[in-house]
Amino acid sequence: MSALNLKKGASSQSAYNLRSSYGDGVERHTLAVIVENEPGVLARVIGLFSGRGYNIESLTVAEIDHTGHRSRITIVTAGTPQIITQIKSQLGRIVTVHQVNDLTVEGPSVERELALFKVAGEGDNRIEAIRLADIFRANVVDSTLTSFVFEITGTPEKIDAFADLMRPLGLQEVARTGVAALSRGPEGLS
Repeated sequence: MSALNLKKGASSQSAYNLRSSYGDGVERHTLAVIVENEPGVLARVIGLFSGRGYNIESLTVAEIDHTGHRSRITIVTAGTPQIITQIKSQLGRIVTVHQVNDLTVEGPSVERELALFKVAGEGDNRIEAIRLADIFRANVVDSTLTSFVFEITGTPEKIDAFADLMRPLGLQEVARTGVAALSRGPEGLS
């Protein structure tokens, strides 16, 4: 009996075809999760991601209702449509989660991030850093004879662009808050 000359994954009928039928496109999604404000909730949400090997690109958490003891967790993650659906479903099963909204698919939303940049430099680099900060509407919140701390608010892409321009001018340190996001329009999460 002669061996078959089939290439691995060559046909959709192959036992070795491991390609997903859901598509391979990785998408970035912003999820707004309303949870009970109690100890251990954030650990459970993070555990869901780490236990399944999902990555979190950005995470912000703050209490939004003092009397109702609720917090909002904004998570930016990436994955195939199947993985994003699985993440939302598993988040919804956590007992202390009240609501899961995918702001990416539910309509237009506004995303902003706050960042602080420490830039050290003298002479022309110092002048150029101030000029670029003005263009990006970054504020100087601290200044010494050899460095600045800039505060900038905007989309994650704007923050990344500002960082790229500050690197050759003496960027020393960056602190970012993570994405805060709200859906546009009169409806809101409850």
